[in-house]
Amino acid sequence: QVQLQESGGDSVQPGGSLTLSCTASRYSVNMAWFRQVVGKEREGVATVTGVGDVKYADSVKGRFTISRDISKKELYLQMNNLNPEDTAMYYCAAASLITSPRRRLDPQVYSSWGQGTQVNVSS
Repeated sequence: QVQLQESGGDSVQPGGSLTLSCTASRYSVNMAWFRQVVGKEREGVATVTGVGDVKYADSVKGRFTISRDISKKELYLQMNNLNPEDTAMYYCAAASLITSPRRRLDPQVYSSWGQGTQVNVSS
C-alpha cells in the first residue's frame, strides 16, 4: 500500500482555477485523480502512468491537466475554468499494475487512496 496525502482543495468562483497536489510515500506506476459527490459513485477524472501517458474523463478534457514529479513522488491536477459541476471531494489514487488500459479510470483497479480534498465551485 502507498500512503497518499492530498492538498489544495478550496472554494472558488465559476471560471476560476485550482491546483491539487498529492504526495505519495513511494513510487507507483499508475496514479490518478478521482472525485465523488455525496450520494454518487466515485468518478475517474484523470490518470497518468510512469512514462507520462495521460487519460482524462470527457467532462474535464481541455480544462484539467494531470502531471507528476516522480523525483518528488508528487501528483498534481491543474484545474481551469471550473464550474459548479466540478464541486466534489477529490481523491488521489495509486495502482502498481493495470492490465486493461480501458480500466485506467476505474476506481476498482486502484488499491491505494488518499483521504481527499474538497473543491467547491460556486458564486
